[in-house]
Order: sequence, then structure tokens, then C-alpha cells
Amino acid sequence: MSTEEQRLAPLREKIDALDAQILELLSQRAKAAQEVGHIKGGFSSPVFRPERERQVVAKLQEINQGPLLPDGIAAIWREVMSACRALEARQTIAYLGPVGTFSEQAAQNYFGHSIAGLPCSSLDEVFKAVEKGSAQFGVVPVENSSEGAISRTLDLLLDSPMHISGEVVLPIHHHLLSKSGNLDGVTTVCAHAQALAQCQQWLSQHAPQLKRQAVSSNAEAARLAAGDPTLAAIAGDPAQIAYGLQVVAAQVQDDAHNRTRFVVIGTYECQPTGKDQTSLVLSVENQPGAVHRLLAPLAKHDVSMNRFESRPARKGTWEYHFYIDIAGHAADAKVVKALEELKEIAAFYKNLGSYSHSA
Repeated sequence: MSTEEQRLAPLREKIDALDAQILELLSQRAKAAQEVGHIKGGFSSPVFRPERERQVVAKLQEINQGPLLPDGIAAIWREVMSACRALEARQTIAYLGPVGTFSEQAAQNYFGHSIAGLPCSSLDEVFKAVEKGSAQFGVVPVENSSEGAISRTLDLLLDSPMHISGEVVLPIHHHLLSKSGNLDGVTTVCAHAQALAQCQQWLSQHAPQLKRQAVSSNAEAARLAAGDPTLAAIAGDPAQIAYGLQVVAAQVQDDAHNRTRFVVIGTYECQPTGKDQTSLVLSVENQPGAVHRLLAPLAKHDVSMNRFESRPARKGTWEYHFYIDIAGHAADAKVVKALEELKEIAAFYKNLGSYSHSA
């Protein structure tokens, strides 16, 4: 045995012993979680409470003395809680498919991997799956840092009875992919329209000869490219792995800090955590100063606005719906007062949900 092996042997034995202890403790935790599930089942309580799980992680991060980093703590306990939750009832989560999309990654980042994923062919289908009860929750993209709001998601949030109960922000890294790892014989690059827009400068400079074809998702583009050597795809790591493609060029997004925000939809209404956000849809009569008056209650009651987005009201007139994210939970005292005044001023008012804010 070499000197290195002699020095490593006792450390490896120590790690093996610690792993056994960790496994025993995880088993005890799982049994305790099952007991909680039995009690909750008797009262018809929800299996998944995102605000509670977020508080658990935050407390562990607070007492953590290292060397594990806070992100590592969050990742470990997300999977522990996901595995324990699955013992009670495996959650079905709908997302924009097929397998390998950023939406699937966002779902796993939020719920952990111990879920039953339900890939859907469109954003509309994600909402329908949750509304019909085929899935307990859905995960949909709502805005991108480079290209702005996902219009279809905003329209669906307006019309759906579903609540927002969480959010996930993912860094988006796009790669140019093909079967061969080069562009020999490739004539067309496929991707979701948002991804093509996020990579348009790179494509114009480095692959201007390629036709650009929008498809339903980047994972669908990868699936198509896997079966057609004349196609390349713009997609991320999950899609590359899922469909066995090779990287022609990595990180082809125009913005190095490109991010997409996803929201979690369902029937669950989150309780306050102290670090919450509330999403609203509002509209006003088309009168001078109407928008200023609409926002006045927020300033009056010291409620910060995190986001403001407008969409045509689709009534054939020049009217708009305003999508607003404000700091705080709808049950917070100052938010309650602000919302009461907003309801009186707004021609249309809808609370999409209060949920733990990830930023």
C-alpha cells in the first residue's frame, strides 16, 4: 500500500461510518415524516407546504457552521424533503415538455427529484392538467431577463383559477447542438422562439447561413435534431443529455447573465413567511392619471413594487391589464390596507397569490 493509500484509508473508513450514521438519521427522519403524514391525512392537510419547507432550509442555513455552503444545504435538504414527501404521496408536477426542458429542470429544482413529472405539449396544457387534477402543481416560465415577459403565461394566469404558490429563477445557458458536434450538412437551427431571440446576435455572427425555425420548446428542438442530421438545436444541458447530442458551441446566449423566472401554479395558498411576494393583475379606466392613482396606495402604505408589466386587455380597445408584483404577503397588515384601497380604485382586480420570494 502506498503512503497516499495509507493516509487515505482511515479517512475513508471515517466517511463510511459517517455515511452509515447519516443513513440511519435519514431513516428516522423519514419515519417521523410518515407519522406527520398520517396526522395530516386525518385532517385533509396538503402534502406539500412550500413555505414550511423554505423555513426549514432557511433555519438550517442559519445554524450551519460550514464548510457546506448555503446553496449546498438547500440542494441537499430539498432532495431529503422530496424523498420523505414521496413516502406520503408522490406529487405529480406538470411542466412544458418534452423531457429535457428548462421547465423540467425548474420543477426538479423546486420540488426535488422524487416527483412524477408530467410533460405537456404547451403552456395551455400545463394549466389544464392542474385545473383538471391530473397534476397537483404546474411549473411555467413567466419572464426572461433578456426578452421580458412570456405573454402566453400572463394571459393564462389572468383567466385561470389557479394560484401562484412559488417561484424558481434559473440561469439559462444555451448551447448549439447537433448529432455530429459540427455543422456539416446542417441547414437549419431549431429552438423555442424565446431561445432564438436570446441567441440572435451569436447566430448572426457565427452561423448566419442557418435558417432559424421556432418550435414548441428547446427540448423538442433537441429531439428533432437527434433524428435529423440537417437540423441543429439550441438547448441546455438536460436536453443535450436526454437526446444524446454533441456540443457545436457552448454558451451561445447573447447575455451571459441570462435568467428565466418560473412560477409554480396550483390550488394551494401559501401562509406568510416574512419574505413573501404577492402577484396582482389590475386594470383602470382609460383616463388621465389613472395609473398614477392606481399605484398611489402602494406608496401610501410603504409597500414596495418589485415588477410592473402591461398587457393588452384583448377587448378590441386601447385598454391594458397591469401585472404587478409587490413585496409582502396579502395577509401582512400594511399590504392588507394597500390592497383594500387598490380594489376600490381598480376597474379590475385579481390576486394571483402570495408566496415565498426567491430573490
